[in-house]
Amino acid sequence: MPILIAPTTSLHAAFQECRDDWGPGLHEDGFGISADDDLDSPEGFADWVHRRNALDHGAGAPCPAERHGSCRWIVEDGQVLGGIALRHQQNDDLGQIGYGVRPSARRRGLASWALGQMLHEARTVLGLDRVLIPCLEDNAASARTIESQGGVFQGILDTGHVRVRRYWISLDR
Repeated sequence: MPILIAPTTSLHAAFQECRDDWGPGLHEDGFGISADDDLDSPEGFADWVHRRNALDHGAGAPCPAERHGSCRWIVEDGQVLGGIALRHQQNDDLGQIGYGVRPSARRRGLASWALGQMLHEARTVLGLDRVLIPCLEDNAASARTIESQGGVFQGILDTGHVRVRRYWISLDR
């Protein structure tokens, strides 16, 4: 049974296996990886994990001014299967939730399950009424995942680099 957990240094090797499953590049949606992040050395990885967790906060706590969110890993049997992030502030380009499941763990419903969990957190912790979730225009699997959780298609955004499908999900209380 999968669980969502905050990023942790204790799963460094499992995280690297997950990253390697995707292959080279920065396309692991839901992890918040940038080109400057050192994910290989224990020190660099610990710093990155700390930054992922530093500004996460519980219900009722005020949001800090800087960009932040709740990052979670999808974990099962000690393996990191994917990541999902809930941005605490609206971002029209990135949306509020981004996620990714490693290639070898796809087609098991993990993305739908994790998205449902984060929608619950968006409602209960942040008190949001709706969230904006994007996916690449040609990512039919992600579009189906979003739609399965109540996503209503808003339109296509051309970022200049990629075309993104945008969905709103209402969080009925």
